[in-house]
Amino acid sequence: MKITLAQTRYKTGDFEFNYNSLAEKISNTSSDLIILPQVGLEDLGGKDLLLDENVNKAQSEMYKKIADNFSDKTILIGDILINQGEISLSADGYYDICGERVFVADFYNSEVECDLYVLVKNRYYAMNSYDDFIDSIEPSSNFIFVSAIGMADSNVYAGGSFAKNKFGVSVAHLPLCEEGITDVDFSKPIDFKTTDLQEQVYKVITFALKEYCENTGFKKVVLGLSGGIDSALTAALAVEALGAENVLGIMMPSMYSSEGSISDSIALANNLKMNTVKEPITPLFDAFMLNRERKHDLAEENLQARLRALILMFYSNRENSLLLSTGNKSECAMGFGTLYGDMAGGLNLICDLTKTNVYKLSNYINKDGEIIPQTIIDKAPSAELHPGQKDQDRLPEYAVLDDILEMYFEQNIPQEEIYKKYDKSIVDEVIRKTYRMQFKRYQGCLGVRLTERSFCGGGIDLPIVQKMY
Repeated sequence: MKITLAQTRYKTGDFEFNYNSLAEKISNTSSDLIILPQVGLEDLGGKDLLLDENVNKAQSEMYKKIADNFSDKTILIGDILINQGEISLSADGYYDICGERVFVADFYNSEVECDLYVLVKNRYYAMNSYDDFIDSIEPSSNFIFVSAIGMADSNVYAGGSFAKNKFGVSVAHLPLCEEGITDVDFSKPIDFKTTDLQEQVYKVITFALKEYCENTGFKKVVLGLSGGIDSALTAALAVEALGAENVLGIMMPSMYSSEGSISDSIALANNLKMNTVKEPITPLFDAFMLNRERKHDLAEENLQARLRALILMFYSNRENSLLLSTGNKSECAMGFGTLYGDMAGGLNLICDLTKTNVYKLSNYINKDGEIIPQTIIDKAPSAELHPGQKDQDRLPEYAVLDDILEMYFEQNIPQEEIYKKYDKSIVDEVIRKTYRMQFKRYQGCLGVRLTERSFCGGGIDLPIVQKMY
């Protein structure tokens, strides 16, 4: 049986686009069986759209249109088989196709007996499990995994479809974040190696921003440029995704900003060839504080952040641009951000990258030459909301903080075990703060999910009202 594997791009609720995407792949093959990813709305993050009768009707009509227009083809779209114009869904997962016993499911069970096992779960990308997932498949029959590419709110379906023969040898692999089509020959092994992790993350984030903008109608983005690593990385990712002409950086120095906050931002913008404007917040701050007592406290620090958000939202509205928030996962965990201030935005590209991973991805971007200025990478992180402020005045060293977060949330290691590596007081404070700051995260903007245990859009869902921590 000649089989074609087609990695297909879909859009949630866009049945015309999805039909055209399917039809293009189906038209370009004469194989005995064409395997495509799940396209059902429930498999594309449709949520309560599934309760809409018009939506369900449109979905049924899409399947029927495929069946009517390709009645000479045998097509597997997820777990739905279209054969000679007939649409069927197997009750037990088994199909008889060209005399072979094909088992189709959205989970993998190595004990299933069949000639061909087709795993059809659209799998969201998670950098800490994608490669392990490929390695974990040790089939006893010929095996195909097919996944769509697209974006369902925070989840990024990145593809990476592949096939292995019954000896566990790779025979086909399609790239991340790209449509692709390939014939699968289980007798012909390929030399497959997964791509570098940072390259994967880079592709997934930039793909996610392109998808988000295309699906929501935004052509341009705006972000604040602080001279720090988080905003620098976000700008570099945005320029790669949308082009420098569609990215605007706003520099908003205050009375506490260092000289480097401007000079480093300008150097970054020059490297990226993106436009910037300068909007100092000191006059706005002074005007608000006129006739008010100056206490140099948290309220004044947060006022600065909210004044910046005011300016950013003005440019977002005036230019019809998407505002990118720039907080990382470490800050997100600790609540190290201001509600309606630096947390404001429509999308956050790096909310699931710890500070450690922010540096790793920034260094990856600079691998062929300096894009993010080295001065930005080397400087001590600071919100610059009071004189001489450094992040580590209020947070543990990022290497320690990120390791504790990784151990507790990603690896599900008990606190008592983490105490063997780090001081109990530090561990307890990190975990306590993470729980106590859930109310902020709940009000934050949408973000790109990159791990199994993400604060943005799935994986970690802590109660706001609780007395345990």
